[in-house]
Amino acid sequence: MRQALAADLAAVEKLVREAYEPWVEIVGGRPLPMDADYPALVEAGHVHVTDAVEGLIVLLPEDGALLIENVAVRPELHGRGIGRGLLAFAEDEARRLGLPAVRLYTNIRMTSNIALYTSLGYVETGRMSIEDRTAVVMRKELSPPAPPAGG
Repeated sequence: MRQALAADLAAVEKLVREAYEPWVEIVGGRPLPMDADYPALVEAGHVHVTDAVEGLIVLLPEDGALLIENVAVRPELHGRGIGRGLLAFAEDEARRLGLPAVRLYTNIRMTSNIALYTSLGYVETGRMSIEDRTAVVMRKELSPPAPPAGG
């Protein structure tokens, strides 16, 4: 896992397009991550990618939690643990930043994503409307990092 660079921008935008295109019909429009300002997000250091840009995660520190703004994996690589690895990275980043939780929101119609997040310990904390759509808001409280062995 590494921070995305300006040189990764085309690959980042392609990955997001490919990852979210299958959802357009299901959610009734373009999912919000398809229209994010990736040049600004990459420049600000918020986008993290797998080494070969097969997956990405956008992380925004907030007061009291690390917001997972977007997590995307190339569709042909689903089921290989890349998404789980990205989410584990987010948890590690939150701990590194001293934040006690991670949170995210996803379209209510993205039921497979909601099921994945639930299986990983995320709990629904509410719902919100975004551009005439309903999003499920989820949060995962984190345990503090384990102390070093022998410490």
